[in-house]
Amino acid sequence: MKLPVYLDNNATTPCDPRVLEAMLPWFTEKFGNAASNSHQYGWEAAEAVKMGREQVASLIGADPKEIIFTSGATESDNLALKGVFEMYAGKGDHIITVRTEHKAVLDTCQHLEKRGGEITYLNVNRQGLISLEEMEAAITGRTILIAIMYANNETGVIQPIREIAAIAKKHRIIFFTDATQAVGKIPVNVTGDGIDLMSLSAHKLYGPKGLGALYVRRKDPRVRLVAQMNGGNHEMGMRSGTLNVPGIVGLGKACELAAACQSDESNSLQALRDYLEESLLQLPGCSRNGSAVNRLPQVTNLQFANCHSGELMIRLNKHIAVSSGSACSSVSPEPSHVLIAMGLTEAEAHSSLRFSLGRFTTREELDYAISKIREAVGQLNPDLRII
Repeated sequence: MKLPVYLDNNATTPCDPRVLEAMLPWFTEKFGNAASNSHQYGWEAAEAVKMGREQVASLIGADPKEIIFTSGATESDNLALKGVFEMYAGKGDHIITVRTEHKAVLDTCQHLEKRGGEITYLNVNRQGLISLEEMEAAITGRTILIAIMYANNETGVIQPIREIAAIAKKHRIIFFTDATQAVGKIPVNVTGDGIDLMSLSAHKLYGPKGLGALYVRRKDPRVRLVAQMNGGNHEMGMRSGTLNVPGIVGLGKACELAAACQSDESNSLQALRDYLEESLLQLPGCSRNGSAVNRLPQVTNLQFANCHSGELMIRLNKHIAVSSGSACSSVSPEPSHVLIAMGLTEAEAHSSLRFSLGRFTTREELDYAISKIREAVGQLNPDLRII
């Protein structure tokens, strides 16, 4: 068993050896530029990109022509939000989103506010879920986009995506979802779910870092975006730049593997997650943050009363790799904006940890983690009887 035990898979996942094996030739033997259409090296690279596009599209129920490759979900989020804001400026400038979104969405929305955009930030309940009634009531004649993430990165809470999409469609509004945590973990189908724009990232599903994608619907409705990166008219004119062929191969292989094992893996992860959660909830003062039902199978966010998460992690970091929230916000001393939006106090948010399991997590690792957490909680709460 390798230490520390890795329980932070929502931050990133290890590259699957099968993904790495598929990528390696494209760094050395097959190094061509996919845009070089005059010789074999370029043709090979273009074919690899074509296959990667098909593999991503297959996993999410899209047409390959609807897949735009980016450097990751953050760029995809930026392209979706800014691209819609600029393209549909003649129709309106109002965007509806949620206070528990990833910072890649929230910070981009704040940027658009400075450019004259109007943003409505929906609240969530204690379970982390939005009110569909409040969302629909927020729609105005100038609303051009609804941006609500599929599953939260800190709590795993899954929003009612199909219902959100149906309301957006009724009002002829584009619906964008950041599905970075959901894709590859649970069934996601852009057609069945009614999604118009959707971002995802390779490194969240056992692929390489630095590669992501944006799904852009081509019909009913056809979504158009203003490019945010110019210089070569790559990716159907939506995202210029030399394509990361090894990364695309890796993302494609990761999506192929996810499609093949998603159901079994989801069931296995949920069983392991439930075992970890049930064991820790026996500790005095331990409680769950967020919905127990509408959530991803691999993650739990737990609150340890009277235990500051920073102090708890100091005691655990030689044994377990966990986090107190999003990796993108981990440098901030502020409490999790997600948990605060759900109604937790600052003290409660500061006493919470996220545990996210992955494809390579074992029962042996969880037993070890449970024992170390019980020990650390006992050290911070010596007056509590650790049963």
